[in-house]
Amino acid sequence: MAELKIFSDKYVHYGLKPASDFTVIRTSREGVLRSVADEVSEMVKLTDNEMAYLLGMTPRNLHRIPADKRLGTDASERLLLLKNVLIHALDTFEGKENVVRNWLRTSLSELNDQTPLQLMDTITGFGMVDDVLGRLDYGLPA
Repeated sequence: MAELKIFSDKYVHYGLKPASDFTVIRTSREGVLRSVADEVSEMVKLTDNEMAYLLGMTPRNLHRIPADKRLGTDASERLLLLKNVLIHALDTFEGKENVVRNWLRTSLSELNDQTPLQLMDTITGFGMVDDVLGRLDYGLPA
């Protein structure tokens, strides 16, 4: 039984699992606490400017929100999608935060010579980045 646990840990780094689509919808509607943005940015050490961009707000507005207040529906959805992408990326790149961080900032021909971070300013972009990670998982041309 211990072998089964070791086997499953190899595929879900840090014990994190991506949220299901329905969980993202429900939680987005409720609003995610501002403090969760800090936790997500810490996963791969994203900058404050990057986090604000990905959440669709200015760094100043992001910092004005107290940690115990909830983000709006749109920012909450983006934050949850970002967390899912980061979990997927950490799994794809075997938990190597620095590799994920560099990959997020590297222009990819598969993404029309844009970086994953540049594309994730839209909901469609989050899906495209996740698709590239899925192709990498299976050794397919991204």
